[in-house]
Amino acid sequence: MNHEITHLTVEDDADGQRLDRWLKKKLPKTPYALIQKMLRTGQVRVDGKRAKAETRLEAGQDVRLPPAEKKTTQLTFRPKDGDKEFLESITLYDDGKLLILNKPYGLAVQGGPNITRHIDGMLAELRNLKGVQPRLVHRLDRDTSGILVCGRSLAMTRDMGDIFVNRDIKKIYWAIVSPAPQKDQGEIEGAIAKGTQGKRKEAMVIDNENGKASKTMYRVIERTKDNKAAFVAFWPRTGRMHQIRIHTADILGCPILGDEKYDCSGETIDTHDLNGRLHLHAARLMFRHPNTSEIMDIKAPLAEDLRGTWEKLGFNPDYDDDPFAAIIPKDLKPIKPDKK
Repeated sequence: MNHEITHLTVEDDADGQRLDRWLKKKLPKTPYALIQKMLRTGQVRVDGKRAKAETRLEAGQDVRLPPAEKKTTQLTFRPKDGDKEFLESITLYDDGKLLILNKPYGLAVQGGPNITRHIDGMLAELRNLKGVQPRLVHRLDRDTSGILVCGRSLAMTRDMGDIFVNRDIKKIYWAIVSPAPQKDQGEIEGAIAKGTQGKRKEAMVIDNENGKASKTMYRVIERTKDNKAAFVAFWPRTGRMHQIRIHTADILGCPILGDEKYDCSGETIDTHDLNGRLHLHAARLMFRHPNTSEIMDIKAPLAEDLRGTWEKLGFNPDYDDDPFAAIIPKDLKPIKPDKK
């Protein structure tokens, strides 16, 4: 064990960030509970003084870590040759402020148990000339493909995070469900909580007593003639973990094709010649750019494996309409000129 004290300098781009969140990023191997303990017991010092978890950092400050924690500063992720080119190949939009990717199926967004390759680690390959790397604004499930937003500065990451939290955004997901919903459109409401027992332990469950209120809007785009499957667009109006997946399976009664976690016992179509992956894709994102005030409309095309399923079921993989066009979030409405 190395007994030297470690000193880290706060980067320009981390100015204003909470100390606990900064440490979580800097110490990827250290459990968050241990980071909190280090802060409570005064083992972490900022410019020589004890600091609380909520302390806002300033660029250039010196952060002292206790000796035993030096080993945790080593990154668990090691970039591979070609990672930069890979990220560039899945980039949908990059203006130097915002970076928007089309994340493929099966690739984790962040690290975790048994995860050695993830988007968050690869983003180090896209550092700018000042050494600042893009930050994740939100997350997608490992098995969900589609639009993933990153900020190229702390300020942009915060601004976009506010847009997501305040729901001043239109997020449209595409999915194939089986069987098809009875109604062509509607709203799914059901509070969501983490399961504590049975096969749903550590997964999410509908719990209207203890869960967090959740709402998902949906609209059927196309159905098979026998109603055994449907191409459905979803707009989650809240941002709960696995929200669309559990709402479709447990409330709508129409699980997403390939969703083994949330029980596809309702599946009614022959899937032996279809791709076995989760058929959920973050297809479209509409928001107002924090810097330019321009209304952005980002679309992520289906990957070839999903296109194959869409085509085999007779659905249009190039569908381009907004199924929720009649609903315009406040921040997406035209800006009225100031009255003189």
